[in-house]
Amino acid sequence: MTATIAAPIVSRVEDTQGLVVFGDVVGSRRDSAAASAWLREVVAELNEACAADLQAEFAFTQGDELQGLLAAAADPFAAMLRAALSPGSRKLRWAVVRGGVDAGEGPAIERTGEAFLAARGLLDAARAGRERLVISTGRPDADGLLNDMAPALVDLLDGLTPTQRAVARLAVIEGLRQSEVAERVGKRRATVSVSFARAKVVPLERLVSAMRRIYAGEGVSAHE
Repeated sequence: MTATIAAPIVSRVEDTQGLVVFGDVVGSRRDSAAASAWLREVVAELNEACAADLQAEFAFTQGDELQGLLAAAADPFAAMLRAALSPGSRKLRWAVVRGGVDAGEGPAIERTGEAFLAARGLLDAARAGRERLVISTGRPDADGLLNDMAPALVDLLDGLTPTQRAVARLAVIEGLRQSEVAERVGKRRATVSVSFARAKVVPLERLVSAMRRIYAGEGVSAHE
């Protein structure tokens, strides 16, 4: 079952355009304290790494739900990859919406606006449909493609062991080559090469690159 994609968001005059990112820890009730501790580390990293694009800082609720507000032109995949490839990573269910947000102050959990409401609806639909990543850019063609590709991205990330995740993080997020990863982790290049293959680093990079191009509107017809 596929989550229903939100209709294009028409912002009001007083709205600011932004990119709302929600992440819900899957199964957090089984170990809420550990989930919260992990989210605290992820929030600190995202606020530092995404500082140039922040409209409102990432924060999380008592229900172990991550929320952030980025500039409309920001790349949501950067935040998702950092969380998914972080040490001790937990499974997250994501909802990403680009649209109108009300002007305000404080962290994202204290903000509102049409994009926030749409993200809430998407997250609830994703939870009901057991989807893990749903995206709304307001462009139906792009949204359809992105949400068709989303399960493949989730499967790639979920299938990583802690060692493979560490290697993928160095390659995908930090952009290191195999030789540089080998030097960083203190292992032979041949050993790291095997880890690259098992972590499916190249397929992961290609899939994310394709989704980023679609998200940016490259080669996709925009509908008014």
